[in-house]
Amino acid sequence: MASNARNLTAGNATARHPAAEPVAERPPDVGTADAGRPATVRPEERRTDERPAERTEERTDGTGAPPPAGSDGLTAAFAAPARIPLPDASGPRDAPTRLIAHGCWYPSADPSGTRLAFICDRGGVPQLWTGPADGEPVRLLDDGPDPVREVSWSPDGRWIAYTTAPGGGEHTRVLCVRPDGSDRQILAGAEPGSSAHLGCWAHDGSAVTVTVAVPTGPPAPPSPPGADTTAGDGPSGPGPGTGRGFGLDIDLGSGLFDGRLPDHWRGRTGETELLGPAPHTDRGPAALPAPAVTLGTTPIGAPGGALPGGTGFGDGLSAYLVDPDAVAAPVLIAAVQDAATLRVCDLSRDGALALLRRGPRGRREAVVLRTADHVTTCVLPVADGDPWIGSFSPRADALRLRSNAHREFAVLLTAELDPDGRPLGWSTVAAREGSDLELLRYTRDGATAVLAWNVRGMSDVEILDTGTDTDTEARRDEGSGSASRHISLPHEVVTRVTDADSRLALALSGSRRRPGIWWLPDGATPVRTPWSSRDEDAVPPGRPPVRPVPLRPTARDGLALNGWYYRAPGRAPGEPAPCVIHLHGGPEDQERPVLDPLYHEILGRGLDIFAPDVRGSSGYGRSFVDADLGRGRFAALDDVADCTAHAVLAGPADPSRLAVMGRSYGGYLTFASLVWHPDLFRTGVAVCGMSDLATFFEGTEPWIAQSAAHKYGHPERDRELLRELSPMTRIDALRAPVFAVHGEHDTNVPPRESEQFVRAARERGVPAELLTLREEGHDFLRADNRRLFRRAAADWLQRHLLS
Repeated sequence: MASNARNLTAGNATARHPAAEPVAERPPDVGTADAGRPATVRPEERRTDERPAERTEERTDGTGAPPPAGSDGLTAAFAAPARIPLPDASGPRDAPTRLIAHGCWYPSADPSGTRLAFICDRGGVPQLWTGPADGEPVRLLDDGPDPVREVSWSPDGRWIAYTTAPGGGEHTRVLCVRPDGSDRQILAGAEPGSSAHLGCWAHDGSAVTVTVAVPTGPPAPPSPPGADTTAGDGPSGPGPGTGRGFGLDIDLGSGLFDGRLPDHWRGRTGETELLGPAPHTDRGPAALPAPAVTLGTTPIGAPGGALPGGTGFGDGLSAYLVDPDAVAAPVLIAAVQDAATLRVCDLSRDGALALLRRGPRGRREAVVLRTADHVTTCVLPVADGDPWIGSFSPRADALRLRSNAHREFAVLLTAELDPDGRPLGWSTVAAREGSDLELLRYTRDGATAVLAWNVRGMSDVEILDTGTDTDTEARRDEGSGSASRHISLPHEVVTRVTDADSRLALALSGSRRRPGIWWLPDGATPVRTPWSSRDEDAVPPGRPPVRPVPLRPTARDGLALNGWYYRAPGRAPGEPAPCVIHLHGGPEDQERPVLDPLYHEILGRGLDIFAPDVRGSSGYGRSFVDADLGRGRFAALDDVADCTAHAVLAGPADPSRLAVMGRSYGGYLTFASLVWHPDLFRTGVAVCGMSDLATFFEGTEPWIAQSAAHKYGHPERDRELLRELSPMTRIDALRAPVFAVHGEHDTNVPPRESEQFVRAARERGVPAELLTLREEGHDFLRADNRRLFRRAAADWLQRHLLS
């Protein structure tokens, strides 16, 4: 085994995995900023003015076929990603059309800590920029039209890795570029139908980890003679399809829009189990095993444990170490079939250990893998939320994790590791009663930890001085040992922490500002970067943002709920006002007090907003998150009505002028509330919401399906429950006009969900409209589309609540 991370990409890499052989570079598409992007035609054949066709067959994590089975029947990894050089796409030092009220977020610092790479939408779409922490000018590094999702500056300062979403959809790819804008290239995700996700860098900067995703699902069993073979093993749309991932020609079967389920759903285990309100101090139900992880054909799982069977509805994921200089071939780190996620979060300095994060929402796990012999030395449950779950100490003699293993709330855990990478015992370094640790960042010398705690939706940042490297023996007792200090924040929520050298940078959002990046020159006082939007520029002059106030409803079964109430400006304190009940997605998301241009638009029309956290939301403990599992979903629907009643009784909401609105899962709750409580609301606005859980499972991403089966119910065993929970089942009860909005490239919740609800409403004589946003997926990322959406939604609400 190589002694350092650089050697992981050299030597006998191809011997360990034949798919890692060097691939001949493809010629760049000169003159096109989006060369190499997945399409139904070759990129060089696409006209620059041609809008990409709607891709009904593509999946968020790829559309390839399952990899071939090894001789022992286990899954081999997918072919290694191909490196594709691209033409220079760096832009001017400022956007030609600058949005004054822009946002900057997701910072990553260079090794000196003096410069930051970040995402900014000042040009109308989230793009990759760089700039000095304490000055200007800033520079656009990629002026392409595809939104940027993540950014990571290499530890040696030579490269910046980032992910983009081609066409604004759910597929992503990983790219690299020099800090001066040269040598831009696709590292992974260029193959048709594939998707790629960014992991960590090797500590010497020689390589970056990426995860390549292609939907798998086990092949359907052979059909008996005379059996109906028209239903394939995945919802690939009408007519037969061909898996195009990595040169494999696999028949994906016919469409499943007749109500039948894919074959690989049938006979599967994993019924939804309601865990109830009891604290999570046990190891969880045995009926929900984690997916098996493999390296090549070697299974890895919990030490000494049995290898669980596949779930049958996940993606094939392969994690590689890729050299941007293309000196060495990609090296396979791990692969997993039927999985929701797989991310390499850290590598030890010598490359001997890898920290992986795997599993669907609500069942994430940290996995420590020994790279020399592919042995798993540790598996521990970790919290949802930020995917960067922890890291190794500089000497790799300790592991630090943000985990809620067998707890209600996430804490900072640390374990000493023996020379083989096995934990010798766990201790709690930092914990807070009733608060989740949502962000964790250690400085590169391991001496300082930056902790961001979620306190009822607001952030509290703590800097913990742990000493050089680790001293876990001195912190055996919970809460003992390390000195800490708190950072006074100018705004309510921290979304990311990054460090370099002795400097720290924070991405902040608040109820009265756009997302911005602040740095701590003295380690204690945040200073706004000059290129982040000023607070006074957050909204147009004359109408300042509204700071919300907390409300604490109580559900009819006694469960304590939470939410934020926004009062439209200009109204007297006790004056009854029309009110929009806005419901977040997830279901595990949480309402945070941050400036939302949609809220600002609605408030400007004279409408109040109450944004509650119904059961199933995060931030209030694992029992609260799990309180909506299975039949608990009916109680969540009751929560919507109970929160609405509280807004009327404890707030100024007018009971005769109420609307309900939400996005994603909140869109589902909107559809459902309109038919469960048909006389409560005057109208509803559903954004990217599910209307029929059966058709949702037919069309959604495999990784979404894994999490959804745990949350809502299994589409085969819980078919009747899903039918009861589906708004389409009660469509005859609909009375209120409904406005639906959807992105055309949404493959998380396919547009069909909105289309069928609007069509059914119209057939019953209920006014209904549908707005489809072009070049958008599940999230609306382009400035013109966001503006169109919020104005259309506010127009609809104003017309039905104020007329």
